[in-house]
Amino acid sequence: MPFIELLLMLLGIYKFIVIVAVILSWLIAFNVINTSHPFVQGVYRFCQSLTEPVLKHIRQVAKPINGFDLSPVILIIGIWFVQRCIIWYVVPAVASYP
Repeated sequence: MPFIELLLMLLGIYKFIVIVAVILSWLIAFNVINTSHPFVQGVYRFCQSLTEPVLKHIRQVAKPINGFDLSPVILIIGIWFVQRCIIWYVVPAVASYP
């Protein structure tokens, strides 16, 4: 069970990183934060390096609609779906294993 809990926690952290990356991209697009600040650059690069490989594949399938990129929403829904499947199917199967 600890491995399942670790997996669920990592999925939750990844979902949080996706949300942070989206918010940062909005703040940068509207010039709310200074992109020349080293801390902002570091956080943005970190979030982009973790989320962009997955979002790139989603963008190939789900194209932006009127300039609105739905790939982060699709990714968050996918993470939620995987978390629910683990909780509903994997946990009971592991718990009932003799």
